[in-house]
Amino acid sequence: MRGWHGLDDVPEDWGRSVVTIGVFDGVHRGHQQMVARAVAMAARLGVPSVVVTFDPHPEEVVRPGTHPPRLTTARHRTELLAGLGVDAVCVLPFTLEFSQMSPDEFVQTVLVDRLHAAGVVVGENFRFGHKASGDVETLRTLGEKYDFVAEAVPLVSDGETISSTLIREQIASGDMEAVRQTLGRPHRVEGVVVRGYQRGRQLGFPTANLESPEFTAIPADGVYAGWLQGVETGNLPAVYGGERWPAAISVGTNPTFEGVPRTVEAYALDRDDLDLYGAHVAVDFGPRLRGNTRFDSIEALVAQIHADVDEVRRLAG
Repeated sequence: MRGWHGLDDVPEDWGRSVVTIGVFDGVHRGHQQMVARAVAMAARLGVPSVVVTFDPHPEEVVRPGTHPPRLTTARHRTELLAGLGVDAVCVLPFTLEFSQMSPDEFVQTVLVDRLHAAGVVVGENFRFGHKASGDVETLRTLGEKYDFVAEAVPLVSDGETISSTLIREQIASGDMEAVRQTLGRPHRVEGVVVRGYQRGRQLGFPTANLESPEFTAIPADGVYAGWLQGVETGNLPAVYGGERWPAAISVGTNPTFEGVPRTVEAYALDRDDLDLYGAHVAVDFGPRLRGNTRFDSIEALVAQIHADVDEVRRLAG
């Protein structure tokens, strides 16, 4: 799979292709259906398939301060899209200048001059061009002008309409089982492991304290079952070879200790030997076990943590 950052990375001799366009935040099951349609069209036409996506999120550029909680990092999004069988992923830097292109300029610059589109697949609510003035019908009309076919795909899976907005609401409520159904996999939060208050270590449950990128979609406060693993970043390999450990995950402010800034911490079951400081890791969220509680004593807190760990172990099988 080829990965391009910006149109200048597209090879000069790139031939015709089928292109699918979107932010693809989350690469949820609706997105997966859309990409599958593009891959199938490309196979039928005998050309490669290309996904065009954007970074940063267009909302943050067009309306600063309104960036929605992010479901995937740009790196993870590219990785997920690559796993859907596309031949290339092109991440376009979304700038104010880029946002001011007319629909015709966008089509000619991106789809015609660089990617030589023979077909274009988008979601049925697709909007593009300055002030979102272009829609699916605009794209079809421009396709007739520039010799490509355009298809619109409903973002539906098993008869249910799926959107990134819906998934953000599910995450905010802590309903991670619903999230797993709509994403088709657990929700992931990535970050660099930083030093916290080390209270977990003092209690016998050392945790990895994540410092996540701005705008990350963090689940509701509570304790969750899930998994912890290192991930590649840049040229750095995944710590511990990317080994994946069942984990008890805490999100919140540790009310027993009078509260601290909101954190995401993960305890890898039965692993008190891990050195993760400075490592880039991912936490995949399974079901929510309970909300946050203020305990009257450290002993009561430790007893509850033992119970949480036992439940994580049971769920991990």
